[in-house]
Amino acid sequence: MELYFRDNFFNAGYTEIMNPNQEQAGHLDLKSVFGSSLDVSDNSGLVCSGKFRMLTNRWDITAADGRHLGVLRARFSFFSKKYEYDAGSRGTYDVSAPAFSQEYDISGSGGRIVANFRRTSGWFSSGAFVLDNQSEQLDTYELIAVVMGVHAINKRRNSAASSGGAT
Repeated sequence: MELYFRDNFFNAGYTEIMNPNQEQAGHLDLKSVFGSSLDVSDNSGLVCSGKFRMLTNRWDITAADGRHLGVLRARFSFFSKKYEYDAGSRGTYDVSAPAFSQEYDISGSGGRIVANFRRTSGWFSSGAFVLDNQSEQLDTYELIAVVMGVHAINKRRNSAASSGGAT
């Protein structure tokens, strides 16, 4: 299933999730200007939520009923962007992209690609993404929370890098 969604410039408010026919397929509720938490809803209601763990760079994803679905974390890599999504009993997935690319693959056991996403927005605009999910284990709306987690981790890294060099 292919879906389109985006961040807001100030990380707050509602944004639509659209299908390829430009019909609304849900929405993101970006919770706060000062934090990075969100709710992902389909047309029936809340599906899952994502937020950073207290004092860490780990992105937790929980189901609407509060069950823990998984945790996303950055992996160290010199020449590519690498993340790991631990979905508990459903497996551990690698999320990766070449160094300067905005196209990511999500692969499961044996390196089989189960989904991919890419950033479709420009350099100075807020993040807009398209996700194509072929996984039988991971829900598309859960993967939207994973994509937004990757985006939030990247924004934190960029913010730390830009503020760390100023003296």
